[in-house]
Amino acid sequence: MEVVITRDADAAAEVVASVVARAIRDRPAPVIGLATGSSPLGAYRRLIERYEAGELTAAHASAVLLDEYVGLPADHPEAYRAFIRREFVDLIDLPTERLFGPDVTSDDLPDACRRYDRLIADLGGVDVQLLGIGGDGHIGFNEPGSSLASRTRIKTLTDTTRSDNARFFEDDEYDVPRHVVTQGLGTILEARHLLMIATGDGKAEPIARAVEGPLAAMCPASVLQLHPHATVVVDDAAAAGLQLADYYREAYAHKPDWQSL
Repeated sequence: MEVVITRDADAAAEVVASVVARAIRDRPAPVIGLATGSSPLGAYRRLIERYEAGELTAAHASAVLLDEYVGLPADHPEAYRAFIRREFVDLIDLPTERLFGPDVTSDDLPDACRRYDRLIADLGGVDVQLLGIGGDGHIGFNEPGSSLASRTRIKTLTDTTRSDNARFFEDDEYDVPRHVVTQGLGTILEARHLLMIATGDGKAEPIARAVEGPLAAMCPASVLQLHPHATVVVDDAAAAGLQLADYYREAYAHKPDWQSL
């Protein structure tokens, strides 16, 4: 795992956007895993700016969603497909028909979950998977206690996670759906590059647990420790709990020119 510590959230977003842009530019048929929530928004804005400046095209790319609410109408503004389209996909040239998510309207959700894992495999796998981290260490909607080998499946959200997401539902946690379909930790680990972004002092404790704590289901994000190519990008505030912060800064400052993120 490589930890990149930046001075602020804007610098963190620039690092993440550069990694994603390179993958889109360099691969003939890139597959990008998109995350929702507030953490990746800065990176999405920078990718949009590159597109508007003529520096980036995603016309040859595909994208897959990390998760989706169960029970929201497809056109609900907080459905994750709608969120991703509004905040990113509809503002660049990635074809809408190449944006994929789990079928949460299926009468057989377990089968829909299996089909989503097969679809990702049929696309050739995810080249770069964007990730945020929850206050309890969850990634996607893999809550504490999730199997480290889990596959895409339906999950029940905790009251804490629903409360965290209430800000997207006019601060009414009772409007946040109780169930979601999420890629499992085992599914996420199959991406070729895991790219996590976290900013602000509220993320300091979960980042410390994920990066330097034990590998444990109680902190699902710690599963990144198993991945051969995982990058964690944090600002100074989110890095406040890292014991080896000085080492991470020194290693990144002296990274060989030929060795990219």
